[in-house]
This record gives sequence, structure tokens and C-alpha cells, in this order.
Amino acid sequence: MAASDCLSPLLVRRLSKGSLSSCPQLMQFRHSSENLDRFIPNRSAMDFDYAHYMLTEGRKGKKNKKGSVSSLSKEAYLKLLTETFNMNRTCILAFKNKPPTPVELIPHQFYSSVHQSKPSKPLRHIPQTSEMTLNAPDIIDDYCLNLMDWSSSNVLALALENTVYLWDASNGSASALVTVDDEDGPVTSVSWAADGQHIAIGLNSSSVQLLDSSANRLLRTLKVGHQSRVGSLDWKNHILTTGGMDGHQQEVCGLKWSASGQQLASGGNDNLLYIWDMSMASMHSRSQWLHRVEDHSAAVRALAWCPFQHNLLASGGGGSDCCIKFWDTHTGACLDSVDTGSQVCALLWNKNERELLSSHGSMQNQLTLWKYPSLVRIAELTDHTSRVLFMVQSLDGRTVATAAGDETLRFWNAFGTFEVKKDSPKAEQPRPFPHIRQIR
Repeated sequence: MAASDCLSPLLVRRLSKGSLSSCPQLMQFRHSSENLDRFIPNRSAMDFDYAHYMLTEGRKGKKNKKGSVSSLSKEAYLKLLTETFNMNRTCILAFKNKPPTPVELIPHQFYSSVHQSKPSKPLRHIPQTSEMTLNAPDIIDDYCLNLMDWSSSNVLALALENTVYLWDASNGSASALVTVDDEDGPVTSVSWAADGQHIAIGLNSSSVQLLDSSANRLLRTLKVGHQSRVGSLDWKNHILTTGGMDGHQQEVCGLKWSASGQQLASGGNDNLLYIWDMSMASMHSRSQWLHRVEDHSAAVRALAWCPFQHNLLASGGGGSDCCIKFWDTHTGACLDSVDTGSQVCALLWNKNERELLSSHGSMQNQLTLWKYPSLVRIAELTDHTSRVLFMVQSLDGRTVATAAGDETLRFWNAFGTFEVKKDSPKAEQPRPFPHIRQIR
């Protein structure tokens, strides 16, 4: 069968030289997308007058230019004429229409006022130096003591040997609260009760004194049964917890109740971290802990409960450990760990951002601000010249106070201040539907 018997007359005329031996081969050629040989112009999108000019008069003009020299004014005139009538186009055929201009259903000024881009977070400035420095002579440089606390009434307490001093942050005044006798001293720990009025003072003689700071008087002395000094204290509402040299296998260096009051964390000089739970407490047993953690390789003094995740605890190890570890206190699992490169003395969570502040010894004696959970260093503050053992923050979380073996008490804006840009007053935008009455 001839090829022309299988094809329409139009398709036969479109074929190139040569003949086809069979219809199946021809059908394969016909349906192959790789062998299509033409585009069909869109006549409605073409300018036929311009096309005719380019195919006739335009060609003549180009030929004449080869044999004649035009004046500069004539060339400038022709160039201007070409730009005016859009004659600098190169395409004659058009294969598709231009997309139609979009129609705005809502006027642009109304749309832009409703659909605004998300504002970028303001920049934060973290001062690299302390805002204020006070003298703290004769402060005891001991890793297992806790000599400073900040009350809910905005008063900071600091123990210097046998005397406890109070500094009122609202007016900057300082006064001595109490001085203990030499046989009881020095003072080894201080801790404010939640009411901001009563304060507990641990002594080297293994006893604890309770004082009323507003009346400046001693309420009672507690013989808590420790065999030696009371180096750590913490309150849970009206319940006071004490830690001494007989709490763990060695001295208890840190005590912290969780915000819920359900769990208590204790760190010791025996490199151990214990998590105690109220549901497992027993009056007849001293071993009812929930978790016993042995991951640190040095004394565990720094403890901080996370304010935005109630079962998250951060702990820091001493000089031969240098690690900050993060724990899920429900399961006892270590969630993360970071090697800081120096002794971890104290930890504080930022109350407004997901950040953690750590104070250190040896090397730089610095404060380091960490982003959580990425654990990226945000800032390092290095004003102290000795290890920064004591670190507390104000009730609003804006100010951090540190005391170190260099006998200075420093106040920091360690979590920084956001720089809020004031927006310029904007002209009142017209309402999109002024004829519709508003409720208010």
C-alpha cells in the first residue's frame, strides 16, 4: 500500500523527501512529539500593517542606506520616528496573546493596610560591662556556699563573713541586718522566703536562724540536725529545706525547688545530682529519691529550673567537668550537654526569652549567655577578675547581680534591652466602605 493511501492530502504535502514503506511507521512519525515541524501563529495578536511594512518598505530602506550617506539630522529623524511608532521591534509573528492586565477587586491602599508584612523582631543590645559595682570585702570564696539571694520585695541579701547586709534596689540604700557570734559564724548561706520579709541564714555551727527583715529581729534558731555547716537553703512556700556536709555522700552544694513545688533538685560535692519528688517522700526513709544522676565528673553546684518547661532542669559541673547538662526530670534522661571550657558556678534562666545565663571560674571568669535549645553563645561578659560564684536575678528578671572572689558585687543588664523604633505618625487611611455605618 502506498503512503498516500494512509494519509490525508494535507499531511502528504507536509512530508519531506523520500517515501514511507508502511503505514505503521508513518503513524509512529505522526504521533511523535519530537518531530512536530511548525507553530501556528496567533493572528489576533499580530500587527499586519507593521509586518507588511517590514517585508516591503523596510527592506528597501535598508538597501538604500548601503549606497548613500545620510546626513546626521536625517538619521536622528529616522531614529526618533522609529521609537515613536515602536518600529524597533524584531518579531513579526506572534504565537500567543499577552496576558490580560489583572483587575484589582480591592483598591491597593485598602489591601496594603490589611495585608502587611510581619514586623521584624527589634534588635537587642546587651551591654558588655556591668552597670554598677559595689564593694564586697571579705566575701568567702567557697564553691559549696550560697551567700546571696534577691527577695520578692526587691531587696538583695549578701553575707560577708559574720554579717548579712541588705541592699534595697528601689532606693539604693544598704544596711546590716545581723551579725552572728564568732562561735556560730561565719554565715554560710542565705535564702529569702516567698513573702520577701522573712529570711533564713545558715551558719557554720550547723544551725539556721530565721529573721524578720522588716522588724530587724531574730525569730528563732533552728537546730536542724546537721553535723557541720549549712551551705545551702531553699524555700517551698513556708517549708525550708537545708543542705549540709552530711546530705549526700559529701557536702550539698546546691538546692532548688521547682516552680510547682513538686520536685527538689540537690547537687553535691560527690559529683551526684538527685531529683526528689513529693509523691515519693517518706518520713521513714532517706533514700526515696526519684532519680540519681552520675553523669557529672565534678561537684554539682549550679542548678536552675526552666520557667517555660516545668520538667526541664539545667545543672552545671565544677572544674574537672565544665559541662552544663539539661535533664527531663520526669524520665531522668539527659536531653543535651555543652562543654563550657571552665568551671560552672551558677545558672539562671531568662524569664522573657529562651536563654540561659551561666557564670564561670578559671580562664576568663565570665558570664555566658546561651540560646536554648541551640546552645549558641550569644554574649560573654568579662568584668570580674575572680570566679563568679554567686549569681541571682531581680523578680522581674531584668537585672542580674553577681558576686565573686575579687570582692566586688556587680549589677548587669545581662539579658539585654530591646531597641524599639518609634513609628512615624501615619496619615489616616480612608475607610474602604465609607457609606456603611460602624458599630463604634
